[in-house]
Amino acid sequence: MADVAVHTHDEVTDDKIWEGGNRPFGASYGKLMMWYFLLSDAFTFAGFLIAYGALRISMPSWPVPDFVFSTFPGGFHHKPLYFVTVMTFVLLFSSFTMVRGVQEGQRENKKGVVFWMILTIIGGMGFLGCQAWEWNTLIRGENMTVTVNPFGTHVESGTYLEGDGHEIKAGDSFAAGDSYLIHKHGDDWAQLKYKVTDGPDAGKEKVQAFGPKAFGALFFFITGFHGFHVLSGIIFLIIILVNVISGLYVERKNGYEMVEKIGLYWHFVDLVWVFVFLVFYLI
Repeated sequence: MADVAVHTHDEVTDDKIWEGGNRPFGASYGKLMMWYFLLSDAFTFAGFLIAYGALRISMPSWPVPDFVFSTFPGGFHHKPLYFVTVMTFVLLFSSFTMVRGVQEGQRENKKGVVFWMILTIIGGMGFLGCQAWEWNTLIRGENMTVTVNPFGTHVESGTYLEGDGHEIKAGDSFAAGDSYLIHKHGDDWAQLKYKVTDGPDAGKEKVQAFGPKAFGALFFFITGFHGFHVLSGIIFLIIILVNVISGLYVERKNGYEMVEKIGLYWHFVDLVWVFVFLVFYLI
């Protein structure tokens, strides 16, 4: 008669295979839920950036970042990407201070956590201040909105027939691919006339067209969405900082896990900015 292996109830429970309450990868429930949230948020940002790339590829003319983002505080112009580099450094440095805050929390060093979290909050506010200045420059200085984009690149070579009182003068020539900015005089836009110098339309007179609307709409929406994440992170950091100061997490004796969870969110926001910076400002 064949032997039959019989497993008792105790043998199954001893293996702890089907028991509830186990921590996947040793992570607490709170950290696991934070990872789930960050993963879903990553898909949202990925969808926005992919949409930006698809629209950019489909457009014959698209603003050149070096030309659009070339203003620096203090009245400095023609400084391509200088200011956004400062913005990026401020945000990435706040990620370093967040790491130090988490490390001090794991050591149960309350004063260290408070110090580094304050620096992180200052860094986040500094980034939002930089973003507000950039938006103000583009909206009030260059008159860019979600529906009007004065920045563009020429799709054909030509010669201007008139000037706009700024850097463009009648007789100035340009080549396909060169950047331009349509200026606004009061309530009127200086859409200049030009004559095409080569190609199938050579000799024809045309009016300088606005840049693609999608650029302004996508820029304000995506950078604004990221800025909202930074603002939300600052609010949560302040709330957690108040709890740290009150001694709430000292009583829990869990290595300031709440600080670590908000740290995961903050690092995610910084990482997303790296991709936004790449797509909008470098490519």
